[in-house]
Amino acid sequence: MNLELISHDRDLLKLSHEVLGDIPGESWCISLVSADAIKPEADLRLWDYSPGLSLPEAAFSCPARNLFLVGRHDLTAFREQTGVTDNHILLKPATRTTLATFLGFATAHGDQSLPGAMRAERDEMLQCLIQANLRLQEYDQDRTTFLARAVHDFRAPLTALSGYCGLLLAESLGPLTESQSEVLRRMLHSTKRLSRMAAAMFQLSVGRHVKRHPELQPGDMRECLDQALHEITPFADDKAIEITADLTPPRHPLYFEAGQIEQVLINILDNACKFTPRGGSIELRGYPYFWDRRKTKSSVPPAAERRRKSVLEPTAYRIDILDSGSAITAEHLDSIFEEYTSYAGGRDRSGGGLGLAIVRMIVNQHEGHVWAKNTEAGPMFSIVLPMYRPNAVRIEERISKTA
Repeated sequence: MNLELISHDRDLLKLSHEVLGDIPGESWCISLVSADAIKPEADLRLWDYSPGLSLPEAAFSCPARNLFLVGRHDLTAFREQTGVTDNHILLKPATRTTLATFLGFATAHGDQSLPGAMRAERDEMLQCLIQANLRLQEYDQDRTTFLARAVHDFRAPLTALSGYCGLLLAESLGPLTESQSEVLRRMLHSTKRLSRMAAAMFQLSVGRHVKRHPELQPGDMRECLDQALHEITPFADDKAIEITADLTPPRHPLYFEAGQIEQVLINILDNACKFTPRGGSIELRGYPYFWDRRKTKSSVPPAAERRRKSVLEPTAYRIDILDSGSAITAEHLDSIFEEYTSYAGGRDRSGGGLGLAIVRMIVNQHEGHVWAKNTEAGPMFSIVLPMYRPNAVRIEERISKTA
């Protein structure tokens, strides 16, 4: 089936590929086109609307085949201009969850396998759900705006507290006993963790609305890891957790934003420390790796990768972080990276928390991929980063899906 995306946003193109790849059914061919180049034979069109966009008659001739992404501030004017119902409107910026719901409704709407009466009832129920979803998107954007402002104000006193702890530890205001120094070190460590959490919450809040492209520079992964271990070691030492690391340097430059990748490593290691029992272990390995970018959800070992034996040159760098903690239930292996996944506490790893949500956001910004799987030794989180500067996304690409 053919989907036409009328947009200049290549991130939206990538997200559409990923979402449609998760919807069971036929294979989809996605084309990025301009408004004056749409084709009559398209099965579905996704319009990335902006004020001033001239919509042709084809955008309204068959409502079920045309879906619209609209900014909240443009919503009223768009409704008045077009008369399009809420059933076919999704608020920008589109998230993975809302776009999956949106496209899932559109593909289900075209299913003619049910009897007429049942199909009508189903469509009515789906329309009600879509309308409710639109209202929830509006409430969520209000909540996100409030949260971003609150977290922004929260970060300032944390920075001041961290500075005062450092000042006292340096004994600039007088000598300290060993027990006083130990208490201050723990205070400083906790303050830094709170600061990282606040930064993560702020990035997640504004990340949907402000598109950020990392400042890619040739980087040293070992330096990033050393900094991450410096941050995590006090927490690991409290639980007597042994951390081992083995990084094989890449043969070609690896481009990334150092501060952001440090944050990724800190968050995954922090998560591993949280769920690793006292006296447990965490093992980190990094190595050049052939990455078939068409397989966005691959979690098979490198030796089993399709076409690996026929390709001698690695295309990416992979980092595996394995801990001896409890397993992640299979149904939550993907959802632990979601922002709104709930955390049940204790040894339940079904909720990854904000740390893993920020990991996926940063890795996606670097055109990489992150996933989790269970091994015999414990859960393993894997990151893949392109070894070269990301190439431009291809204009047209076929998604092959397995049932």
